[in-house]
Amino acid sequence: MGSTGRPRLGRGLTLVTMASLLAMAGSIASAGAASAASKLTVRYKVAGTTFLKKINTTASLGPGTLTSTVNLSKGKITASLALPPATVSFKQFGLVPVTATTEFIEATPTTGTLNLNTGAVHTTSNIILKVDSISLAGVPTPVPSSCESKTPAVVKLASQKGFSVVKGGKVAGTYTIPKFAHCGLLTPLLNITIPGDGNTISLKLSKPKVVK
Repeated sequence: MGSTGRPRLGRGLTLVTMASLLAMAGSIASAGAASAASKLTVRYKVAGTTFLKKINTTASLGPGTLTSTVNLSKGKITASLALPPATVSFKQFGLVPVTATTEFIEATPTTGTLNLNTGAVHTTSNIILKVDSISLAGVPTPVPSSCESKTPAVVKLASQKGFSVVKGGKVAGTYTIPKFAHCGLLTPLLNITIPGDGNTISLKLSKPKVVK
């Protein structure tokens, strides 16, 4: 999927996700340092986890970086996230060990809003889930390069209690994993194993650095 030129968001079935993080940038700007500018771009270090309900597994996300731009006059934000691929391990039907390497690819830029009075952030990301590799019972199984979710997963995030625009904090949300397509013989296996709702994601943002 790298050949499509779409920005990669890797590491874990999620994510996501990331849009919330950029909201911090807006808060910081509105709080003072860049109050005279109409826009501010900042970069955060990001790490977190995502829980995949269907396979009852938690995957680590990151460490990665989030770059966000906020319109200080309108409270509008856009962002992009860079994360390394993630490895997820679980047992198919509770018996067969499965290890999969996954990544997320932005279908469109993350967008969101920043409450200029409270600093609260809400964002939406449209993420295509790509499967890079799978091992069944320790045996590597060929995965077509076209193997990905049929449609983007819509990931909505919100800032959590204790979130600080100066020191960072957590953002979290839920998302539904769509069915997969173009995965060859793995397509039916993936579609009875992973897709579904009730998946959660939690990301922790470090203190941001101003890019410009």
